[in-house]
Amino acid sequence: MADADDVRRLALALPHVVEIDSDGFDFRVAGKGFVWSYPERSPGKPRVIRTDIAVLYVGDEAEKQALLLGEPDLFFTTAGYDGLPLVMLRLTRVGVERLRELVTDAWRMRAPDELHAELDAAGN
Repeated sequence: MADADDVRRLALALPHVVEIDSDGFDFRVAGKGFVWSYPERSPGKPRVIRTDIAVLYVGDEAEKQALLLGEPDLFFTTAGYDGLPLVMLRLTRVGVERLRELVTDAWRMRAPDELHAELDAAGN
């Protein structure tokens, strides 16, 4: 099982990552978000930052649907994310190695190509 500390450790281990000040976690590369804590919104209630759920950038709708359909115990979405290449990940149901893979993939999709070589040189 993973948690917010694992997300933070894994994200900050990637090249040129910046953590944005927030009530949860929020990581960017080249000014683009790739993983952050889920801002849960319920009608008539204030927004709640959920650090037990990570929002991950997945690149496109096909990848999003593959994750949602293939592993519904790990991934979900909400109407607010319709049409966006984002999924929510239940951290308490994912292992740290799988989380590393997901965070790294999200980073690769948002980072400029010239940073990929830096990550590859580090063996990731």
